[in-house]
This record gives sequence, structure tokens and C-alpha cells, in this order.
Amino acid sequence: MVIGYTSGVYDLFHIGHLNLLRNAKSMCDKLIVGVTTDELMLVYKKKSTFIPFNERCEIVRSIKYVDAVVPQVDMDKLKQWEKLKFNVLFVGDDWHNTEKWQTIEGKLKDVNVQVIYFPYTKGVSSTKLNAMLVDQRSK
Repeated sequence: MVIGYTSGVYDLFHIGHLNLLRNAKSMCDKLIVGVTTDELMLVYKKKSTFIPFNERCEIVRSIKYVDAVVPQVDMDKLKQWEKLKFNVLFVGDDWHNTEKWQTIEGKLKDVNVQVIYFPYTKGVSSTKLNAMLVDQRSK
């Protein structure tokens, strides 16, 4: 059985998120999705989400491609592997060949985890959606 894992904030769920989850599920038997906690979001990105953690989990859990949802409490993918023992990690290709992800790939390769990068959905991002909402609210 191939167990896949991916993670994200999934604030303002959009077609890019759906594309990643659909593609990931097509390459594994079981797809586990880590949803970033509100606390980690404050530490990692220094901002809060529009949608609370429990609601984001419920949204992601309701997607037919997702078999399980777990909290992402830190950014350490190796720690998550130690808990979940996934075989494949899926991530957007906007991270491909970055120093951070080359390090992550090296650590995961040591435990036989393959990292697969999917094309980033052009024209759609939570950052852009957030900015548009903030702009609209200030008018």
C-alpha cells in the first residue's frame, strides 16, 4: 500500500488545492493531509487565517480524494513521517530546487520517501485571495 502525505494551510480553499489533492490521490492508495494549525500559522507566517483550524480541517476532510486529516503542528516533514510512515510526499513545484526543500528531500530520501512536485496552478493563490479580501474590506 502506498501512503501519500501532503500539507498546507488550506485557508480560502481554491482550485489549486483541489488539483494538488486530486493529483496526489491518483498516485497513492491512501492520502493523508496535514492541515496547518492556527498556532503554527502565527509562528510560520506571522499572521492568522481567515478560516479557523477546525473548519479548515472539516473542509479538507470532506474532499473525496482525502482519506485522513491530521494537524500540522510544525514544519518538520521528517517528524511527520515518523508518526505516519508515508511513502510519498506531495508538494507544489513552487518549492522545487529551493535550498529548504533540497534539505527536506535529502532527509526523506534516507528513509525511502519519494518527494513528488506538482505544477503550481497558475493565477490562483491564497495570498492573492487574502489580499483582495483585505482590499475589499477597507473600502
